[in-house]
Amino acid sequence: MSEPLIRPIRAADDAAVAVIIRDVMASFGATGPGYSSSDPEVSAMSAAYDGARFAYFVLEEDGRVLGCGGIAPLAGATPDVCELRKMYLLPEARGRGLGKRMLHHCLEAARLCGYRHCYLETLSGMDAAQELYLKTGFTKLDRPLGSAGHSGCNRHYLLEL
Repeated sequence: MSEPLIRPIRAADDAAVAVIIRDVMASFGATGPGYSSSDPEVSAMSAAYDGARFAYFVLEEDGRVLGCGGIAPLAGATPDVCELRKMYLLPEARGRGLGKRMLHHCLEAARLCGYRHCYLETLSGMDAAQELYLKTGFTKLDRPLGSAGHSGCNRHYLLEL
């Protein structure tokens, strides 16, 4: 078993990433309009994040993609705010510190892109993820920031980079 690797997404990863996003969201009952699993970009994440100030990564172990996550400008916000987007890990990758590694990798990419704040949206029930965000220094917001388009999300956080 090789050490898990975080690397930029490639077109060859798109199908595996789409399955991860859809399966993880479905496991939390988050399907349909208002959830990230319904975003049109899910089927072609490598193309959707191929732009300035966008970055998307996969977590790979022994040639298999086990997780993903990235950053992008937050729609409807000032240019210094990015959004942590579609960060999900398969159940077998959880509890191993890999989510923390992916989060820190994404936050470093955000800093390198010149962002000063990172926003995220999540759901009640995704308790381990929320615990990680709070331990990392995110603060809980009372309402959404910007216009991410995910009306199904009911937890909102912001971090000063």
